[in-house]
Amino acid sequence: MAERIPHPHISTTALVPLFRLDRASGLSLQDQIRRSLINAVESGVLPMGAKLPSSRKLADQLGVSRNTTLLSYQTLISDGHLISRERSGVFVATNAQRANARTMQVVSSRSGATVAQASTRLLQPDISRTQSKFPSDWQSYRYPFLEGKYDRSLFPLHEWREASRLALAVQEVETWSVDTGEADDPALIEEIRTKLLPRRGIVARPDELLITAGDQQALHLVTRLFASHQTVAGVEEPGMPEIRALFAGRNARMIHLPVDDEGLIVSEELEGCDIVHVTPSRQRPTAVTMSAARRTALLESAERNDFIIVEDDFECELNYLENPLPALRATDGGNRVVYVASLSKVLAPGVGLGFMVAAPEVIAAARRLRSLTTGRPSPNNQRAAAFFLSLGHYDTMLRRFNQVCEHRLIALRDALNHYRPMSIAIAPVRGGTTYWVRGSPHLQTQKLVEATQARGVLIEPADHYFAASDAPTNMFRLGITSLPVERIREGIAALSDAIHAVATEPASANSPTPYLTGELIKSRLSNTVLHYKTVYGEPCTIILKPDGEMSGRAGTAGEDVDVGRWWVEGDMWFRKWDRWAFGEVLGFRVAITGNDLSWLDESGRVMDSAVISLSDI
Repeated sequence: MAERIPHPHISTTALVPLFRLDRASGLSLQDQIRRSLINAVESGVLPMGAKLPSSRKLADQLGVSRNTTLLSYQTLISDGHLISRERSGVFVATNAQRANARTMQVVSSRSGATVAQASTRLLQPDISRTQSKFPSDWQSYRYPFLEGKYDRSLFPLHEWREASRLALAVQEVETWSVDTGEADDPALIEEIRTKLLPRRGIVARPDELLITAGDQQALHLVTRLFASHQTVAGVEEPGMPEIRALFAGRNARMIHLPVDDEGLIVSEELEGCDIVHVTPSRQRPTAVTMSAARRTALLESAERNDFIIVEDDFECELNYLENPLPALRATDGGNRVVYVASLSKVLAPGVGLGFMVAAPEVIAAARRLRSLTTGRPSPNNQRAAAFFLSLGHYDTMLRRFNQVCEHRLIALRDALNHYRPMSIAIAPVRGGTTYWVRGSPHLQTQKLVEATQARGVLIEPADHYFAASDAPTNMFRLGITSLPVERIREGIAALSDAIHAVATEPASANSPTPYLTGELIKSRLSNTVLHYKTVYGEPCTIILKPDGEMSGRAGTAGEDVDVGRWWVEGDMWFRKWDRWAFGEVLGFRVAITGNDLSWLDESGRVMDSAVISLSDI
């Protein structure tokens, strides 16, 4: 008779240090206990066949209810990690993953050299310039002006939980868990087709829609379908480094098409293209919106020169400052357009659902190609997204997100206009979550990044958005999704300080002396009109009256109006608006050369400038 080998017994005291229970965690105590036990089994701390203490003893030692430990044990038993023997207790299962881990270690030790040799054959795409290099601990910075990073308050946690719970109901699981091949969830297709696309002016049949794992997968499918070494692809410059990498992966020849404040410049360069990628709603990275005239010209060029347009509708749902223009896909000539979008940038990091709209033949080909890689996105996620849309949570989230973004973007604009660090300027935008900032020609963004980080400020350098090796070095981006509105102004004040700290302008360009003295300031500025541009490029006119009253009008239509007072103390000119510039008193030295007026701080640094003329009022 074989000798029976006793199972090792793990005392409760020895087991307790394995647990780190956090009652403030999002995980329940039951889940935390279960996770700790699994980690101990897989790491070998709890050997196979080891006997565990009773659920009552473990509960007493951990300070939790017996039901909590009992349910943890029962779940692990049903999952096969533990086994229960009648009248004997609970043991670590002998077929736990530790045995598999040992086998894998043996195989790895034997084949490591071969794998190392084989790695030299890897075809690695050049993605060195596709992403910004943010600090991994970006959340520890007080002023992270970063695009694509979201503070937790923006995610619709409770609403998504409800949608996920409904998607996991027994009846729903029986529906979406059935193997339907590569077919997407018909409920989600219908929600997108009838609710989201009409807002962009798009009418589509179900066979013209494909669900993807985010908009990036949709772009990958498009480049695989339409690009090869014989293809000439037009991309925006500056533009998305990811799309350049995708076309480069297909060995396509790229033409870099310049962008201005109206979006993509439609020119003769398009004539040789087979496919053109554009971001008309919110050009990435500049955030400008393509004008209606440019859209028409682009579609006409596509028809005339027989090329395909890939419309990447980046942040299409964030046109909150002006009414949005319809998608290219919805316009005459839109049959040449493959439309790509994500469900929402707020949901994207965790949910990762996008979609593409195109002719049925294109969608069918994309579906076949998708089946060779990731297959369809998770049916569970698709059904949860369908509930999220059908219950109105998506609309509620967008309204709230737009309100938050509008509040933050205007706060950022006003702070930039208030501090006006040197000759900084931002591109005009209709909404979105970023500003594209053009500094003075002498600004070196890499030096600025170091200076801002030392002040707790994170900005995004713009160099990786340019394909050209001689890209401008004075541009960067500021995002608003990663910090609350109350920190924006103080963050821009710190940014302004950093810009002045790294300034390299020649002294002669920054010191229009001599300064005017007190009485001369008053006589030269009384009854005058000052003309200048805001930091966001709109005209502004200020009228200074002899009695100290002043009025201002800003905007292309003069729609932003304010009044205030101006006066002279010593050799300084002071002004205070009712609303503008946060309603605060500011004082400057004044220098006038011809019709050019400069405002300077006490150190002689130019803070702003204007053109002066006599008032006829």
